[in-house]
Amino acid sequence: MFNYLLHRLLHAPPIILGVMLITFLVFYVVQSPEAMARRILGNKASAQAVENWLHNRGYDKPRFFNTSPGQKLLDSQFFNHMKSLATFDLGVSDLTGERLVETFKRGAIPSLLITLPSFIAGISLGLALSLFFVFVRESAMDLGGTLLAVVLMSIPIMVYVIFGQWLIAVKLFYLPAFGFNLAGATTAKYLLLPILIMVLGGLGSDVRLYRAIFLEEIRQDYVRTAQAKGVSSARMLFVHVLKNGMIALITLVVASLPFLIMGSLVIESFFGIPGLGNLTLTAIRSSDFATVRAVTYLGALLYVGGLLLTDICYALVDPRIRFR
Repeated sequence: MFNYLLHRLLHAPPIILGVMLITFLVFYVVQSPEAMARRILGNKASAQAVENWLHNRGYDKPRFFNTSPGQKLLDSQFFNHMKSLATFDLGVSDLTGERLVETFKRGAIPSLLITLPSFIAGISLGLALSLFFVFVRESAMDLGGTLLAVVLMSIPIMVYVIFGQWLIAVKLFYLPAFGFNLAGATTAKYLLLPILIMVLGGLGSDVRLYRAIFLEEIRQDYVRTAQAKGVSSARMLFVHVLKNGMIALITLVVASLPFLIMGSLVIESFFGIPGLGNLTLTAIRSSDFATVRAVTYLGALLYVGGLLLTDICYALVDPRIRFR
């Protein structure tokens, strides 16, 4: 197993390096720093204002190599960009000048307060319902549950957001429709509705997919062998089938972990939650290229980390997995 994990770990640096190169090409070559300055400062900004903006952010340096007299050869946009990302120095926002590390730390808490409970509740409810439908498979309840899952997954998340805000917040006055306040127990009233919508929005696809995985497992030979030995249907389903279906479930669950940290753009935007998703959307709207560049890099790191965690879980769940 060690060789397998080491082999998978060695795949990560080339991927991260590729992301670093792509972000440089996109934000320094395709979209030049001068164009960034004009978009942020406005087309009427003076040449001196543009020059000062570029100088304060190091965008006025040569692109690849600095051949100016008395300057270091590697003091250029490319090598400074690669060094900053390699040392996790995300720089400052092009719009506000605030250090992005502090901005991301502040936004991670609201995002996790929404996505983590939604993730746990969604996985638990999806597994419970899918196992139940497999237990009563080919019955009217199974057919009705499957149809309901298809209906739920066919409704866009925007519909859940608008209808939820209108019914629960506007008509019934149970929960606030907008805002966020990190103040102990009162924070829950701002989180309940977004969490409910996120769980409901993903429940249909989760139930349908998990049900298909378990139905595939229940047709295997080991299930018939267990039934022939007198193992009860409930134990066979909730112990053996669930355990053997973990490989497929791990792929789906662990691959979604990066999105927990990066937040949800739609939910955070519509509910006014100052998380990383809302931060990303605001940066795109305001042409804050430094923030978008940092979000892209962090997203790639989290995704590669999620894939590595997936491989580790594979090796732990199934001892037969080895690197050859």
